[in-house]
Amino acid sequence: MRIKTFSKAGKNMGTTLTIRSDLSKRLEQLAKTTKQSKSSLASQAIEDFLTVQEWHIEAIKEGIEAADKGEVVSHEEALIELKKWGKCAP
Repeated sequence: MRIKTFSKAGKNMGTTLTIRSDLSKRLEQLAKTTKQSKSSLASQAIEDFLTVQEWHIEAIKEGIEAADKGEVVSHEEALIELKKWGKCAP
């Protein structure tokens, strides 16, 4: 599959993406169902993935920074706080 993306300046930046055949079939079906291009759907999926991964990495960095500063709670304190949230589903 060939995916074309555009920079903010509007320049075409071609990218070749190789995906498994089962994913390609699913993408094709979704494109037909939603009447969107495969390229558009793939681009959105990549953007969503990157957004989540970037958020996750930033959260980890913040956690490490807090731990380095000693801004942590004990296991017991964490359990007390979690119990306030309610019971877990079975």
